Amino acid sequence: MSARIERLITSGTFSLDGGTWDVENNVWIVGDNAQVFVIDPAHDAAAIKKAVGERSVKAVLLTHGHDDHIRYARKFAEMVSAPVVMNPADQMLWEDIYPGTTPDSPIAEGDVFEVAGTRLVSLHTPGHSPGSTCFYAADLGTVFTGDTLFNGGPGATGRSYSDFPTIVKSISERLMTLPPETVVNTGHGDSTTIAAEAPGIRAAQP
Repeated sequence: MSARIERLITSGTFSLDGGTWDVENNVWIVGDNAQVFVIDPAHDAAAIKKAVGERSVKAVLLTHGHDDHIRYARKFAEMVSAPVVMNPADQMLWEDIYPGTTPDSPIAEGDVFEVAGTRLVSLHTPGHSPGSTCFYAADLGTVFTGDTLFNGGPGATGRSYSDFPTIVKSISERLMTLPPETVVNTGHGDSTTIAAEAPGIRAAQP
């Protein structure tokens, strides 16, 4: 059986720079009936564990280090005996939640994560945060963008460690070069496509 994509929406809060906001996050489960990767297991570890069921979790893949994406990652990973992997450029955000520790493994540009005959290739896309990383699954026609690219444009860049010109550059060079029909599965909200977001990204370029 080939890999499939499952989406779970969880609710909680996001806190940074002294503010806290209510948010809903997309949790993505990619794999088959035996093994999966879980991308950004936010807010409700028990609900995500229930969605995974008896399947083996090869790893928890984090798109970036903001607390709504990582606060429950360690708890979930322990429940399913899986390693947590994240780009080390977001280590300062990780330490806000898990002081004096690191994720189990780093993610670097071009790393490949394989499950059920599907390859998820990591694309380093800084801007929303320094370590923001997308995961591209060519054979599924999908890229998981975390908070780098949403339905409607780039992720937020108005808080610490973020930068608008950097995120536009990342999206332009790393995501807009993917096939136009590629489905963009986001960290929050509805999915979109590369083609749908291309005009807005072109307009945002300097």
